[in-house]
Amino acid sequence: MKSRSVLEAEHTLVEHGFELVNDSSHVRWKASNNEHPRNWSIKRKSYDMVVILLLEFFTTAVSTAGATTAKHARRELDVGYTVSILIYMSTYQIGQGIGNIVFPPYSEAFGRKKLYIISATFYAAFCAVIAACPSPAAASVSRLITGFLSAIPSVVVCGSIEDMFNSKSRAWMIYLYIAATNCGISFGPIMSAYITSTLGWKWIFYVAAIVTGTLAILLLAIKESRPSLLLGRHVERLRKITGNPDLRPLDPDQIPDLKAFARIALFRPLHLLVLEPIVLATALMSGVANGLLYLFTETIPPIYQSFGFSENEASLPFLAFAVALIANGAMRVVDRTHTSKISGDNQPVPPEGRLLGLSLGVPILAVGLWLFAWTVPPLTHVHWLVSAFALLLVGFSLNEFCTVVIVYLADIYLNHATSATAALSIVRASLGAVFPLFAPQMFETLGPNIAASVLAAIATVFCIVPPLFKRYGELLRRKSKFSHYSKQVYGETAVDGE
Repeated sequence: MKSRSVLEAEHTLVEHGFELVNDSSHVRWKASNNEHPRNWSIKRKSYDMVVILLLEFFTTAVSTAGATTAKHARRELDVGYTVSILIYMSTYQIGQGIGNIVFPPYSEAFGRKKLYIISATFYAAFCAVIAACPSPAAASVSRLITGFLSAIPSVVVCGSIEDMFNSKSRAWMIYLYIAATNCGISFGPIMSAYITSTLGWKWIFYVAAIVTGTLAILLLAIKESRPSLLLGRHVERLRKITGNPDLRPLDPDQIPDLKAFARIALFRPLHLLVLEPIVLATALMSGVANGLLYLFTETIPPIYQSFGFSENEASLPFLAFAVALIANGAMRVVDRTHTSKISGDNQPVPPEGRLLGLSLGVPILAVGLWLFAWTVPPLTHVHWLVSAFALLLVGFSLNEFCTVVIVYLADIYLNHATSATAALSIVRASLGAVFPLFAPQMFETLGPNIAASVLAAIATVFCIVPPLFKRYGELLRRKSKFSHYSKQVYGETAVDGE
């Protein structure tokens, strides 16, 4: 029999939208609590996501502006082209790879909002340093730091999406995130080409400082979205209201000190990458896809200049990657219809049921790369529109890779989706750093036709991966201890929301 004081405390918790877990002193959210991020208003969610995605869009654009910067800044820095690529492209990706290890687990334990504000503020500051202090040392350190900070919007945003949206809405939000990222990739080379031709290369970074500084101000108005952190704040208030000092938040993210954080959470992405076959396979595929995008930032402009395009015009084929997003949006509708048929009587859709886009995207990538390889000079003389159409196919495929893989990992690892995505992003950043270093030599030595054929052959090998996921994915999930742990934690703490 419960005492009167206990019953009164429970009633107070329910009034405030919380409940006790199995008669213990641990408090969790009630599904109807409007303070939970998944129950926030559409207006609230929209503002937060728009500002965060704008930050991701522009930092990605600045990352792909590195190829143009390297070409023009090397004269002022008095360094070779490969060294300039290392300074302005590879160091950025290396920094992002390091940030991908540190920031996601930190955000899971200590929250998202502060990280976004820190990212935008210091990103703006170090972009200004790159422009104001044009030396190899200053540029290398500043690009490394801006790359490190860019990991915050790049991977923490997936955690914010998981915080605020349920599985039905999540696929669309991840599509918008991928759209922001890939539009940034497309916009970066175009922006940098036109700014450099009119104002000089330094203004790429002055503009970046102005834009990200403005976003830092707008980020002050977003709300913290990590449910476990918010729950802890509410429980602290509820202790005073109920007079019960023993109330504790049901918090699977709680880490006692920084030493424990370093031991448990900091190495979680590396743990997932090494010990989870699903994470490793998706990371390798996504990493190659990302490497291709950064490789193209160097190789596409010279190829289209051989068609007779000017230096500025040669950056415009990158728009194909952005235009392809229209087809990716249509694919989300097809995917929603497909998963609705699978779910039947409101049954949960298994993660493998969301792989339709990947099953189509991988062979289309191979087709697109083969078509591109043999419709560009010098070995063929075909109108440039054909190779641009091939880039459209490649763009569609790479967008599908990113969208489907992130949704797949989010469905498997749930509350710890940010760490799973971070593991993927480590490989993406690593290959994004390496590919631009060998791209010029590869395309110059082999020629664009043969070099692109090598890439097409690799994409062809990847065609075997989606069938393997469909056949063995469930088995791998059953054998994954971390997948079981994530599912258990999610069952105890989740609010489905909207």
